[in-house]
Amino acid sequence: MQQIDIIPPLKDTDVNASPIVLVLGFFDGVHRGHQAVIAAGRAEADKRHLPLAVMTFNEHPAIVYGGADPATFTYLSTKQRKAELMAANHVDILYTVHFTPEFAKLDPQSFVDQYLVGLNAAVVVAGFDYTYGKKDIANMTTLPRYAQDRFEIVEVRQQSEDAIKISSTRVRAALAQANVDLANELLGYTYTTTGVVVHGEARGRTLGFPTANIESGAHETLPGIGIFTVTMVVDGKTYGGMASVGRNVTFGNHRPVTLEINLFDFDGDLYGKDVVVRWYHYLRGEIKFAGVDGLIEQLKQDERNSRAYLDEHNLLK
Repeated sequence: MQQIDIIPPLKDTDVNASPIVLVLGFFDGVHRGHQAVIAAGRAEADKRHLPLAVMTFNEHPAIVYGGADPATFTYLSTKQRKAELMAANHVDILYTVHFTPEFAKLDPQSFVDQYLVGLNAAVVVAGFDYTYGKKDIANMTTLPRYAQDRFEIVEVRQQSEDAIKISSTRVRAALAQANVDLANELLGYTYTTTGVVVHGEARGRTLGFPTANIESGAHETLPGIGIFTVTMVVDGKTYGGMASVGRNVTFGNHRPVTLEINLFDFDGDLYGKDVVVRWYHYLRGEIKFAGVDGLIEQLKQDERNSRAYLDEHNLLK
């Protein structure tokens, strides 16, 4: 898959030599709704023997238009992860447009003229709720007027789960509630984060459950507080484990939220390693125990439950 960063204005070197089918959206998470839009684009591209391109953006619209803080905003998929998911969905070209102040000020007609026509789009595909400016004037209903018959338009209907729209907002809400099971159902794949192993308090080792303390990327969304069944990829090898997102409340109040993972059947030094965490199943909430004995017994049960889940779903084979 070819990846092209567009730093406005659009340059001749950004444009594909042949016409393209162009899919529009921000695609945070590339969930099942997004996948349906991309699949519609792939079908159009295959029918016409044209490359399939996706146009996304370097910053979330909530930052550009909603005033969200770019320093603290977290994503369901980082740029690298989004690219991996696009490649998995058979995209040929991934355009990432940078939200410069000038680009953000474009009126709908200028956006269509400069970026849809400008990118040589023969067909433009987007979800029913896609907007490209103020939603009351820059939506899929008004797009034909701006297009002026210069490209075909395919609008993809709403994708639902339990009669509720599948959306990045809904995935975020599920993760915030620690419901990784629902998040995975909406995504259509296993939610994944990355990080580096850093030094922690080393308390888990004294309990018989040594943990890797993971410092996740600043812009990655972690699930809410809870205990989870996970796998972790270290040096290309996948290990089962159980993860804790929490404050270790048994050992004091007002502690910071940390991510700690106890890996099963691992022996080695993890410090400084880059790792990939796949979140499979919510086990329970965080519990404040009266002492370490109760915590140890619960950890033993968590391990049994996690190993059973991993075995049942053949996640390590």
